[in-house]
Amino acid sequence: MVKSFILNGVSYHGRGAVKEIPGILQSKGFKKAFIASDPDLIKFGVTKKVTDLLDAANFAYEIYSDIKPNPTIENVQSGVEAYKKSGADCMITIGGGSSIDTGKAIGIIINNPEFADVRSLEGVAPTKNRTVFTIAVPTTAGTAAEATINYVITDVQKKRKFVCVDVNDIPDIAVVDPDMMSTMPAKLTAATGMDALTHAIEGYITKAAWELADCLNLEAVKLIAKNLRGAVKNEDAGRDGMALGQFVTGMAFSNVGLGIAHSMAHTLGAVYDTPHGVACAMMLPIVMEYNAETTGEKYKAIAEAMGVDTTGMTQAEYRAAAVAEVRKLSADIGIPAKLEALKEEDLDFLAESAYADACRPGNPKETCVADLKDLFRQLM
Repeated sequence: MVKSFILNGVSYHGRGAVKEIPGILQSKGFKKAFIASDPDLIKFGVTKKVTDLLDAANFAYEIYSDIKPNPTIENVQSGVEAYKKSGADCMITIGGGSSIDTGKAIGIIINNPEFADVRSLEGVAPTKNRTVFTIAVPTTAGTAAEATINYVITDVQKKRKFVCVDVNDIPDIAVVDPDMMSTMPAKLTAATGMDALTHAIEGYITKAAWELADCLNLEAVKLIAKNLRGAVKNEDAGRDGMALGQFVTGMAFSNVGLGIAHSMAHTLGAVYDTPHGVACAMMLPIVMEYNAETTGEKYKAIAEAMGVDTTGMTQAEYRAAAVAEVRKLSADIGIPAKLEALKEEDLDFLAESAYADACRPGNPKETCVADLKDLFRQLM
């Protein structure tokens, strides 16, 4: 069976990597950049770390910041209009998943205007043209949006998130600079880090998993388990390790997909505006328990990657140990285990939405709306 693996054309890693950006753009003959970055990053001077470099190089740019934490159809459509008016010929996305996902949708629609309604991009989008030339600069160590062919948009009218999968949307260049992540507050560091762990574990056990993705996802579990606590404390080593770990799993899960922890997290975000990483962290151990019977010996490898000595353990014991380590890591960095906003009367809608989500078919265990409803109930 033939498999494909899609990656960025080039990626730059390490402290100070953003200094490469002006030279990259100039060497390719671009004249003006459209910068997609969220308001908080502008307010706290994070975006300025890049725009100062562009100013010093006399490279023109225009900033677009009408971006919500869970980016909406309207954010994308207003961004498309702003791009058209700007006269830009390339894009820089600076931020977490919200900024990079918004930029992906904008760039795709600019070069594929027949998808201007945004909703038609859901699922595996049949676009014909590559996005506009894009450099993606992550400021969180979690979503790995800079390395994936996926993005997520919120349909406010229908109270749902939808996943878009498109080989044409992956940024041309990823610039993964831990210095851009150093101002992340502890809560955001924790949440995005657990999103990365969810990517690694779900990608490792998904139906489409295979050896190339497995070696990357398992290494990502090791890096995240080793470094997330330190990153939350804003230690340099922790930041460096998480910057790499989240990118490594991004390369992998982008190519093999995820599972119902993400389907359910998307739904919680759409209905309650729950931060995506927090929703993933709450759902991951619950879903791991649910999926355990279908995972063979993979939970043994997960437990060992998280530092557990599995010598002499039975299959049931090492599976339980893997789940316990995930719960412990989440608790250690302050992620809640329950969602107070969750209501019994919402469960039917939540379960039906999660079942319809594009990540659900990749789950290793076949599921149904009734099962998803029971899993959501465990958050109450």
